[in-house]
Amino acid sequence: MDQFRNNFRVEVIRFSDDGMDMEFDMIGIDPALANAFRRILIAEVPTMAIEKVFIANNTSLIQDEVLAHRLGLIPISVDPRLFEYAESNAPNERNTIVFKLHVQCAKYSEEEKGQSKKKKDEKKVPPRITVKAKDLKWLPKGSEFYLESEDSNSNSTSKSKTYTSFTCSQDSLPEFSNIKIGFKEPLDDINIARLGPGQEIELEAQAVKGVGKTHAKWSPVATAWYRMLPEVVLLEEIEDEDAETLKKKCPVGVFDIEDIANGRKRSTVARPRACTLCRECIRGGEEWEKRVSLRRVKDHFIFTIESTGALPPEVLFTEAVKILESKCERVISELS
Repeated sequence: MDQFRNNFRVEVIRFSDDGMDMEFDMIGIDPALANAFRRILIAEVPTMAIEKVFIANNTSLIQDEVLAHRLGLIPISVDPRLFEYAESNAPNERNTIVFKLHVQCAKYSEEEKGQSKKKKDEKKVPPRITVKAKDLKWLPKGSEFYLESEDSNSNSTSKSKTYTSFTCSQDSLPEFSNIKIGFKEPLDDINIARLGPGQEIELEAQAVKGVGKTHAKWSPVATAWYRMLPEVVLLEEIEDEDAETLKKKCPVGVFDIEDIANGRKRSTVARPRACTLCRECIRGGEEWEKRVSLRRVKDHFIFTIESTGALPPEVLFTEAVKILESKCERVISELS
């Protein structure tokens, strides 16, 4: 354990400009542990995703179930740590986010219906519209759809119930006072449907907290993967024409050429990290296999996290570490 503590370290190599993915090195770690982080990132770090969709009207070409599925896969820009798991509890302000979508494409007038296509183009009749994620509006006070009355003849004056049980508005809670729940750029530009003249979509969607092992829509990463650090070793000096040949062999530019005395040239390994182990450098006969060795550093992993946008990749990795820590504590408590 002391050896692991002294040798293990994490070095961040790259952040993308949009903050959606990062690359870092995990050094001094066992492959099983690196794979544990990968699996936790994919399946056990929670996010918020749309689970229930209440459709009041859908005259688009997309079937109700397909529309609901598309909505579920749109990443929601909100910190899931602010919410509780819904489980079997009624939807409330602590475990549910409600969105409303109501979009309608203008109809043709009776006069325009009888016109030819050419005349329609000249008059600039209403075009088709694209429904995007940004058209989903957050309802901090909960559902606006009322439940159907069990007794249609009832004269009860009690307040009508909706599909949620919010006791207060979410934007009045301290944890939500300074944030806007919804879809940030560029996720807000995701297409949901295309509507033609007269078509309409009206629905409410409820998002709840979940994990990727239940359904992929809750997975916080587009992908999380790792590879061992390549190690490229020149077993002998490669000079002059052979050095030029070796440089041309590599499709990713691992090798370079340096000048030595008397106008001679020599191969060097300039970018071993870029090596994909394609083995092109050792093709062409046994002589090249004896001159270049391709290896992997067994305790050095290049780890890449590509976030869906719900949470930044550095936060996702931190949460994965916490989950793994809780798993270890659970095992220790069971054994003691």
